[in-house]
Amino acid sequence: MKIKELDAASLSPRELNSQVKESAKDYDKILIKNPNAMHYLVAGVTDEVNIELDGSVGYFTGTMCDGPKIKINGNAGWFVGDNLTDGEVVVEGSAGDGAGQGIYGGTVVVRKSVGSRTGEIMKNGTIVIGGNSGFMTGIFMMGGRIVILGDVGEDVAESIIRGVIYVKGEVKSLGYNAKIDELTWEDKLELKELLEEYDFDLKEDEYEEFKKIVPESARPFYGH
Repeated sequence: MKIKELDAASLSPRELNSQVKESAKDYDKILIKNPNAMHYLVAGVTDEVNIELDGSVGYFTGTMCDGPKIKINGNAGWFVGDNLTDGEVVVEGSAGDGAGQGIYGGTVVVRKSVGSRTGEIMKNGTIVIGGNSGFMTGIFMMGGRIVILGDVGEDVAESIIRGVIYVKGEVKSLGYNAKIDELTWEDKLELKELLEEYDFDLKEDEYEEFKKIVPESARPFYGH
């Protein structure tokens, strides 16, 4: 495996992103040292390359990417994995608001807790949260799936059109057009395969605890 190491300490986000895109053409893995919670890192990468950030990152890390597998060895700010088309973003710590906002595909995983509006306006793909998620998780969700192993805040799935949200912990309240549906055997099998793939270790009986949140109507009516 060919590995390229980049030190972000002396680079602007624009300079670093330029070097990442250039390196992605020739290397299998890019290791970024000293990200120092900078914003807009690893933006717009379209190569199938492994990228590891050795530290915490700021807003919009991994935005508008199509193909790379990004690992963040720390926490992330708002909108991590924003508008991901394909690939993977894994945050080993916590993240701010809007994790996985607007994704079209791929997978966003946050091992600890996140802020509000997780998966806002997502179209497809998968988001996994290992801890809690804040209010209006899945707002305006148009497709895909969100899995939350902890609790979820108020108005979950507000104005959901399509897609599904699985919550293992407490659901504080449902948003407009959201309902809790029956969890099937196929759902539990799907959850088990997904969570084991990302090293979440649940006991068999814990899969019974998930609540399945889906749209009440495919064409919700607003107004009077």
